[in-house]
Amino acid sequence: IKGGRHPVIERQLPPGENYIDNDLYLDNDKQQIIIITGPNMAGKSALLRQTALIVIMAQAGCFVPAISAKIGYVDKIFTRVGASDNISLGESTFMVEMVEAAAILHQATDRSLVLMDEIGRGTSTFDGLSLAGAIARELADRIRCYTLFATHYFELTMLAQTCAEVANVHVKAVQSGGKVVFLHEVTEGPASQSYGIAVAQLAGVPQHVIREAKAMLRELEKRAEENGPEPDLFSSPAASLPEPEIELEEECESPEVEKALSIRDDLLAIDPDTLTPREALASLYELIQKAKKKD
Repeated sequence: IKGGRHPVIERQLPPGENYIDNDLYLDNDKQQIIIITGPNMAGKSALLRQTALIVIMAQAGCFVPAISAKIGYVDKIFTRVGASDNISLGESTFMVEMVEAAAILHQATDRSLVLMDEIGRGTSTFDGLSLAGAIARELADRIRCYTLFATHYFELTMLAQTCAEVANVHVKAVQSGGKVVFLHEVTEGPASQSYGIAVAQLAGVPQHVIREAKAMLRELEKRAEENGPEPDLFSSPAASLPEPEIELEEECESPEVEKALSIRDDLLAIDPDTLTPREALASLYELIQKAKKKD
């Protein structure tokens, strides 16, 4: 899509204001999934929606809001956008989000267009990040569908380092005079920052709350620098964990150490896959008794 626009938003703009058009390239072999980062209100969701509208209009035989477009066959369009709940059926916002994500993972094909907007927001940071990372990997590696994946989890941009079909783009924004200015322009590469506090300030959050948030942010960034970089989300778990440093003296006369080594040998001799539940429980009690036994 060259110079794509959102037809509804464009119609609703005030007189004299132009919609910022953007290019988009998706291909099964070269650029199959795009990770989109950038601040709130910058235009990530508009890019997702305008892409879906252009595809639907093109396949219906309509003119499309773009300079030019070459749209191949798309069998389905799946979306995971917005936040809503279904309390009457006992489904929280996060549950609805996961149900929609599950439907996409089960039904999408390599000819589908998938729009994922902020997956994993309704739970803890590490839970959400892990789920978003696993879902992105599934879409890229197994399903191989056309995917636009908007996220605030910057860690997901690392997927492009290990998967050739993944590309990073961001929606540009700049800070001027302490305020954030949204340029609505899609540019290659991941975003440099999220501008979340600046957006909160634009929304009218009280200044004393903004000051406290900035102070907390500085403290969190300081801790992150002291603790070092986070491990790569898409590296193997074994590669991201440091090797344990165990030092044992070749000859040690300590009875406690000898007993510990003996218990370790007993543990290593157990094959849990061959034990019945009763045998496993008996082995556990035997090890406990051995550990409690006084020399």
